[in-house]
Amino acid sequence: MFNRRGLLAFFFALALLIFGLDQWSKLVVVESMELGDRIQVFEFFAWVRWHNYGAAFSLLADAGGWQRWFFVIVAVIFGVYLVLELSRLALQAGYAAYPTTQGVAFSFILGGALGNLYDRILDGYVVDFVLVHYREHYFPAFNIADSSLTAGILIWLAVIVQEYRRQRKEA
Repeated sequence: MFNRRGLLAFFFALALLIFGLDQWSKLVVVESMELGDRIQVFEFFAWVRWHNYGAAFSLLADAGGWQRWFFVIVAVIFGVYLVLELSRLALQAGYAAYPTTQGVAFSFILGGALGNLYDRILDGYVVDFVLVHYREHYFPAFNIADSSLTAGILIWLAVIVQEYRRQRKEA
């Protein structure tokens, strides 16, 4: 389907697409809603505009400000790792068992990480706007970058399980 260079370009284009969708969606929210606004769409779903100064599930949100640069450093280090891994996977195309699926997973993670990293550097927080709940039970608000990170991690875990099963069959 792709040569090695084309596969790497595909991985990076996918990450940039996710980054672009994330930034566009946050811009729409920021331009159309005030901080703290909530629009109830369904009984279990609402659009909101919340600012998250922490990480997943607002981890370290009230840490006093140092967490901003901690999360920036972690995202940069992990982003560099993902770029190197995507390059390695593109080189292994045709040799490894799951380079394309794992590359898609890493692209999702990279695109999501870049979306939230950009927000942290510029604003010090991430804009969350999707709120899912059941009565008084709320799942933490999230955005496209968070969804992409989660999907990428789930795909990556599926690849790890598949690779483990394949290796056990061969042994």
